[in-house]
Amino acid sequence: MKGEKKVLKKLLTFVLLLAFVLLAACGGKTATETSSESGESSGEKKKLTFWHIETGSNQEVLNAAVERFEKNHPDVEVEVIQQENDPYKTKLSVAMGGGTPPDVFTSWGGGWLKEFVKAGQVKDLTEELDKENFVPVALTNSTFDEKLYGAPLRIAFVPVWYNKEIFEKLNLSTPETYEELLGVIETLKDNNIIPFALANQSKWPGAFYLMYFADRIGGSSLFNEAYERTGRAFDNEAYIKAGEKIQELVKAEAFPKGFNGLNYDTGQSRQLFYSGKAGMIIQGTWLLSNIRNELPEFEEKIDIFPFPAVEGGKGSKNNVVGGVNPTFSVSTKSENPDLAVELVKELTSQETAQELTDKSGAIPAVNGVEITDEFAKRTYELLEKSEVLQPYYDQTLPPELAELHKDTTQAIFGLSMTPEEAAKKMEEKAQEILTEK
Repeated sequence: MKGEKKVLKKLLTFVLLLAFVLLAACGGKTATETSSESGESSGEKKKLTFWHIETGSNQEVLNAAVERFEKNHPDVEVEVIQQENDPYKTKLSVAMGGGTPPDVFTSWGGGWLKEFVKAGQVKDLTEELDKENFVPVALTNSTFDEKLYGAPLRIAFVPVWYNKEIFEKLNLSTPETYEELLGVIETLKDNNIIPFALANQSKWPGAFYLMYFADRIGGSSLFNEAYERTGRAFDNEAYIKAGEKIQELVKAEAFPKGFNGLNYDTGQSRQLFYSGKAGMIIQGTWLLSNIRNELPEFEEKIDIFPFPAVEGGKGSKNNVVGGVNPTFSVSTKSENPDLAVELVKELTSQETAQELTDKSGAIPAVNGVEITDEFAKRTYELLEKSEVLQPYYDQTLPPELAELHKDTTQAIFGLSMTPEEAAKKMEEKAQEILTEK
């Protein structure tokens, strides 16, 4: 009996030894090794990617927000990729279509974001965000079918910026009507100063003129009627007259030579303005951030005024073209959606919004921010006087129609298309695709 027990004991020992050898030979791992490789005890960090297009002090503010997020989430690493403005839409569309989007991305809301929402590529944030933290109007461009898909940080609009030093020297007053503007243009030209700095290679800077003229001539309801298909259309006489006003300015030499080939992103129009070669520029309130980053001392020379009224037109000179940007959204492809939402919350926190306002004079889309920056107060006063905030066409319209809007407007500026032809093309395309929106 004892002999049998000894044999069994030896046999069991041999089997266990053989099993251990085979496990090692097959690459088996101990519990400690397996845990280490899975990242549970190795300190391996989760990763988020974040795409945005901000520059200068705005970029610094976002970087600071990301640093705060990483400090509060030591197990997370955020890869921040700053994209150039003009190629950004294409890059994000390709990434979305290819199934490799960033976890968090910036947008302007509107029709462009809605296309991604319709494709199921954007996370519903309705239950994730507290709407009470935001200015109500700032949420409209990222709300579709009563669901929220983006968190806004800044409200921006487009005034006319002018060089106070030049205006004072030439005894010029800020114009309130288009006829007065033409007088200012002639005086600037007589003194060898380009009236408007414009770099229109990327098309959107020139589109501001069309939007403003259309509003001033046709009134604030014109675009909504055409977009919602409830009244006047994109071939309405007001749009034709808006194109005629643009071509009148072109023929009056109100812009620099070759303006349709100048690049805004590289600062070609800003440099004309900074150097005093141009007296005015129509650009968003984000221009202040550019100035503070590129030529801080120039700030004391500038001020803003509303786009002038057109005599006989239906629109008020207090109406402004503007929008909400950046708006931050989360991709449904994110492997860490809860963390991505937390990053969005930090990017649109009161601390982030306060710092953005203090550094770049931005108008906050976040409640509870104290506006202490003197230029921010000035822009905020102008916005408060506005009766209507007209959203940017290219951020509201579906992508295909938005591109046509920019293409036809650039062609109007280039005198290669008549306003009638441009309006007809817009309306034909609208009839084709807006019934599907």
